[in-house]
Amino acid sequence: MPKVALYNVSGQQIGDVELNESVFGVEVNKHVLYEVVKNQLANKRQGTQSAKTRTEVRGGGRKPWRQKGTGNARQGSIRAPQWAGGGVVFAPKPRDYSYRLPKKVRRLGMKSALSSKVEDKNIIVLDELKLNQPKTKDVVNILKNINAEKKALIVMSEKDENLILSARNLGKVKTALVNTLNVYDLLNYDSLIITKDAVKKVEEVYA
Repeated sequence: MPKVALYNVSGQQIGDVELNESVFGVEVNKHVLYEVVKNQLANKRQGTQSAKTRTEVRGGGRKPWRQKGTGNARQGSIRAPQWAGGGVVFAPKPRDYSYRLPKKVRRLGMKSALSSKVEDKNIIVLDELKLNQPKTKDVVNILKNINAEKKALIVMSEKDENLILSARNLGKVKTALVNTLNVYDLLNYDSLIITKDAVKKVEEVYA
C-alpha cells in the first residue's frame, strides 16, 4: 500500500497515511488519461460557432457579367467564396461536441490521475483544513507552510464556505469537493492538497 506523510496546516508532519492501492497505486495509463481529458474538454465546448455559406449571404442574385466575350473568368455570383464578402466554403455551424465514455474508462482515468500524483510525490494530505473566517492571507500562509505555492487543487470532504471564499481570489488555487473532482483538474494543477476525510471518501467511491 502506498504511504504518504500526514501534515497539519502549520506544515509539520504528524504521522503517515496508508492509501488504498486499488485507487492510489494503480499503473498510470497515459492513453486513458488522454481520452478522459479530451472527452471532458469536448463536453465543455459550447458549439455555438456559426458562419454563412454562399446560399445564406445576402445579395449575389444576378450574374456579375455575361459568360463569354468579356475576357474575364466566368462568374456566377458575387457571393461565391472567392469574392470579398462572399460565403464561407465549409462554414462552421452550431453542433453538439459532447459524447460519453464508458464508465470503466472514466474510473480508470480517475485512478490513473490520482496514482500519478502519488507517484510524482505531488499529493499533500492534511489532517484537517478549516478556517474560522474568510481570509485569503490564511490560505496563502497554509500553502507556504506545506510548500505548495504553485498551482494547487484543494479537495474537501464537505463544503467549507470560508475556505472557498478565501481561495477564490487566488488565481493559481482551486477548491473542489470529492464529488466534483475530475481528471483534468488533477492533471492541470501541480499539487493535490486533500484532507484525510476526503481521502476516505475518494477511496469509498473508487475502491
